[in-house]
Amino acid sequence: MKKSVAVESSAYLPKKTSLFKEFKRHYALLIMLIPGVIALLLFAYKPMYGLLIAFKDYKFKLGIWGSPWADQNGMAHFIRMFSGGDFIKVLRNTVVISFLKLICGFPAPIILALLLNEMRGKVYKRIVQTLTYLPHFFSWVVLGGILKMVFATVGPINMVLQTLGLNEPIPFFGNNTAFLWLIVGTAVWQGLGWGAIIYMAALSGVDESLYEAAYIDGASRWKQVWHISLPTIMGTVTTVFIMNLGQVLNAGFDQIYNMYNVMVYESSVILDTYSLRLLQDGRYEIGTALGLFKSLVGMAFVLGSNWIFQLKTYCFGKKDSCWSTVWLSE
Repeated sequence: MKKSVAVESSAYLPKKTSLFKEFKRHYALLIMLIPGVIALLLFAYKPMYGLLIAFKDYKFKLGIWGSPWADQNGMAHFIRMFSGGDFIKVLRNTVVISFLKLICGFPAPIILALLLNEMRGKVYKRIVQTLTYLPHFFSWVVLGGILKMVFATVGPINMVLQTLGLNEPIPFFGNNTAFLWLIVGTAVWQGLGWGAIIYMAALSGVDESLYEAAYIDGASRWKQVWHISLPTIMGTVTTVFIMNLGQVLNAGFDQIYNMYNVMVYESSVILDTYSLRLLQDGRYEIGTALGLFKSLVGMAFVLGSNWIFQLKTYCFGKKDSCWSTVWLSE
């Protein structure tokens, strides 16, 4: 019986069309993609040729292709990188800062979007949106200078804290722990409003009749958010989370480079700043190897998390094991 139902349902599946017909149907859109594809090839894929430096003893006069291959089958620079004394410290700092930003910064835009969605006053809502969006449009060169003045030992933040009873000012730019949380907090603040835009767009597609039906049934505002708003944006949340995992070793070069100093070097040196120092010292091979390692780890996180979420979606609600093959009974 199940087999016959499956056969009958296959009649309603869309028919396959040839590649030429699809191209003819969407040729205008495909032509519009050409400039973007060219830019992608020139600025994203063409520079990948430089990754060969990680596997060679690079000589500037000989060029990339003319330089000899490194020892250990081209892996000598990777071995030197992993065995370096600073690598573990740099990797630890990068992972700690990245995960703290992910843990603190990922749910913040979701909460803000849900709160903005519940606001009924349009004027007040637009004011809040503008104030939260504004920091995103300032570069860290500007923000770094402002934050150094605001969080200085004689700055307004410490003055307020001392007024509230704090005995000694907090050296935000002179203490490793304080600087770490300053980095995380300011990164969340800077990306809060901009990150909420995508969730606001997803919430705008919710059918208002669902809220009206829930209100008639006696559901509170909290229950409407929990059972209507959140499930609606879960697909968007999953996609954004997977994309953020791809940046797991990207602790924010612009921010840290414009805010750190010698006093907090131990907790603020990350892969990006360490790679810049290697390139400035002329160690191009190890710097390139470090960048390649970072990219491969990010790609592994994206592919792995995507596979896990797909498996979870496929297995959701199934009683049988997802790993077993399901045979249709006669």
